[in-house]
Amino acid sequence: MNTTNSILADADPAPAAPQSDAARSDHESALSFITCGSVDDGKSTLIGRLLVDSRAVLQDHLAGVQRAGETDLALLTDGLSAEREQGITIDVAYRYFATETRKFIIGDAPGHEQYTRNMVTAASQADAAVVLVDATKLDWRDPGLALLPQTRRHSLLAHLLRVHSLVFAVNKLDAIEDPVVAFGHIRARIEAFAQEAGIRAQAIVPVSALKGWNVVDARPGWCGYEGLSLLQILEQLPNTPPDADLPPALPVQWVEKPSSSADTGQGRRVFWGRVAAGRFVPGAAVQVFPSGQLATVTQVLDHARRPTDVPTGQSAGIVLDREVDVSRGDWLVAAPVATAVSDDDFDTPAAQSAWPGRRELRATVAWMDDEPLVAGRVYWALHGHRWVKAKVRRVVHHLNIHTLAEEDEATELAPNAIGRVELLLQEPLPAAPFERARVLGSLILVDTASNKTAGAALVDA
Repeated sequence: MNTTNSILADADPAPAAPQSDAARSDHESALSFITCGSVDDGKSTLIGRLLVDSRAVLQDHLAGVQRAGETDLALLTDGLSAEREQGITIDVAYRYFATETRKFIIGDAPGHEQYTRNMVTAASQADAAVVLVDATKLDWRDPGLALLPQTRRHSLLAHLLRVHSLVFAVNKLDAIEDPVVAFGHIRARIEAFAQEAGIRAQAIVPVSALKGWNVVDARPGWCGYEGLSLLQILEQLPNTPPDADLPPALPVQWVEKPSSSADTGQGRRVFWGRVAAGRFVPGAAVQVFPSGQLATVTQVLDHARRPTDVPTGQSAGIVLDREVDVSRGDWLVAAPVATAVSDDDFDTPAAQSAWPGRRELRATVAWMDDEPLVAGRVYWALHGHRWVKAKVRRVVHHLNIHTLAEEDEATELAPNAIGRVELLLQEPLPAAPFERARVLGSLILVDTASNKTAGAALVDA
């Protein structure tokens, strides 16, 4: 599956479809979360239980997932024929439901190691992640039990991708002889792992996705747990805060030619894209990347073409006070603070930008290609909507997911490995550390021969 255009936010080649005010408000208040973890941990069943118990499934749909007279909840998300034949999740399935207090967008991520790229696709746009832990697969009697590799890998990937909230759900405790002891040992191990990895776990909750215990309705005292149910926890999680308190930046996705019928900027072109950071306001000085030309914003249009303030993360149309050379793939960024735009500045590149271009990057890479990443290889790098060639200059280290140690002797990154590499770009990009700016700090690496998504790169400080 080629996930080049969906793995990271803003990689969609087509402009975002206009939304009504009501739809836009609903989307902003909705919580987007994914379920992840190892294979057969019960992710699809958990989502099915959430949908059924929250009454978000129609009767005819529910009747279509009956097997031998019983409801197979996993089939509510496993829609591909290959998924139903093998009983596994392959691609990310999105479902929607709502409670009286919140709307939700769920992504059911696959647990198999070979489909890690699909999990990254879902996590890159999620506000929260529910990491399932199958109690029956662990040596729950041992206080020093080891978590499954995919549990650790998915947790680390979600953390690296700046998923704002992580919730661990310990599943299948209804099948354990002593669920109180099992949950106590597993919870302690998760807490130790989270502390080692620098992960902040919002909650660790015992559930039975099959029987519905502690999923929608709380089951006080079960497994010695007196907290909220999983759904009650999700209702209280915050959305991912946008990178609003930064200098403005917008990757140009579409250039709209002037039209005599359009009342925008006296017939000037409109540069459409999704605001990656900060806010654009009329009168602000901006710089075109990579040309360096300067201009002033005269209008900011929302998705309905109305002049208004557009928040970070929403689609906007920018009208400038002069005709400058801007095309798809360019960036509009904040001009240097000391720059005063005048007619003399036309065609004069500024010396320094709020988002300076960089050709040499050090990045944390989640490698997803079947061929290992080695030094010397050249890939396409997609940053915003701009494509440039990127050469792997050096593999700095890879992360051992079992010990969380950074192994400096690494010479390559194997499939599904996480590591740090040095990249040399053919052209400079306005890249920033991912921990500071999500969109400006993310790149996709694409194989130049097969055009397959090879890796997700997160720029380091």
